[in-house]
Amino acid sequence: MLQGSPNNGRLEGKIALITGAASGIGKATAERFAREGAKVALTDIDPDKGETLAEELIKSGHEAFYQNLDVVNPEEWRTVVESVINRWDRLDILVNSAGIGRAKGLLEMSYDFWRQTISINLDGTFLGTQAAVDSMKDTGGGAIVNISSVLGFVGMSNISAYAASKGGVRLFTKAAAIECANKRYNVRVNSVHPGYIETPMVMRRFDKIAEAEREAEETRLKESHPLGRLGKPEEIASMILYLASDEAAFVTGAEFVADGGYLAQ
Repeated sequence: MLQGSPNNGRLEGKIALITGAASGIGKATAERFAREGAKVALTDIDPDKGETLAEELIKSGHEAFYQNLDVVNPEEWRTVVESVINRWDRLDILVNSAGIGRAKGLLEMSYDFWRQTISINLDGTFLGTQAAVDSMKDTGGGAIVNISSVLGFVGMSNISAYAASKGGVRLFTKAAAIECANKRYNVRVNSVHPGYIETPMVMRRFDKIAEAEREAEETRLKESHPLGRLGKPEEIASMILYLASDEAAFVTGAEFVADGGYLAQ
């Protein structure tokens, strides 16, 4: 817990809101942000893990709180942003990390399956960005980091819904960034595109594979990345940290890939 790079104060005094903060990239980002001096609002739909993380951060001397958030519920977005404002007066950073990843063949996929994937991954990002910009534009601006995927660039069999949602996040990010810049909101919006990362969402894919085939499938997935391994959540958190910090003050509408060479092939 809270191991890794030391606190260099890169987010000292910043107020951050992170979705999907109970596990994976969201959790790693929350921990890194706290070490770098940010006050962190954690949101998720897993209160047990979310509240536990908030308690751990507080015990370690950081300022944090947890609040449940269904990212496809506009009312809950308004409520959580209001909670941040009431507690800390403003919102400086939003990380849209909550997401869902499932595979289903094009002809086997139900419309409900399609809609749920698009709703959580794309609609949730839209609602969060909208709520954050509405707040940030009146308090000096801020930074938004949307988590997309390498599959927002390229397709793959059986993931058409996921690819569509993450491709949507990629271009929505650019359009939102241009609008915020043109309207002088002083809000930067960028996207991060991880390869396959060692998160619960990714590793669950192996639960459905027979034990005899699991090792071969893990090897295949690792070797699909030229670096020969999966990424670590902390490595993606480092990129998110840069984009959220003032070091990236001239960066907006950009897409940052951290994929072990996956897209370079």
